[in-house]
Amino acid sequence: MDIEVRIRGLMMDPATNMPIVVLKDVGSDTVMPIWVGIFEANAIAIEIEKVAAPRPMTHDLTRNLIRDLNAKLQRVVITGLKDDTFLAVLWLRQGEETVVIDARPSDAIALALRADCPIYVAEEVMQTAKLSTSGPAEGPTAEQLRGWLEGLNDDDLGRYKM
Repeated sequence: MDIEVRIRGLMMDPATNMPIVVLKDVGSDTVMPIWVGIFEANAIAIEIEKVAAPRPMTHDLTRNLIRDLNAKLQRVVITGLKDDTFLAVLWLRQGEETVVIDARPSDAIALALRADCPIYVAEEVMQTAKLSTSGPAEGPTAEQLRGWLEGLNDDDLGRYKM
């Protein structure tokens, strides 16, 4: 079963200075961090802030391709966690056909924001990721990280809160 999530915020990991996308279960207070690269975080932040680029960025181009091919992004799902790497898929609908495409979670999230479609996390992934750090080994313990993420307020999330 998949769990619908929303982006709770985008922030920097205080231990590693790597961007984190904080996903929150819409039905509970459970949060799940996903560490992403700087460029992917920028693509997500640009859409959160609704900044218009003078030319289409990669995720805008992808959204435009989907739309112009008469398809619709129905949902994105973070489907797995393998060797501390999250896996995701895009669910596209074109006419009567459903197409599932492999994607990086950061790209899937950036595209979901642009297409205004729901984001889901597989239940097993949520159970695993909310208890593991998924970040670099020198970071905080799982319990410290979970306590820190669950205790975040809007000021902590800075200008990228949702």
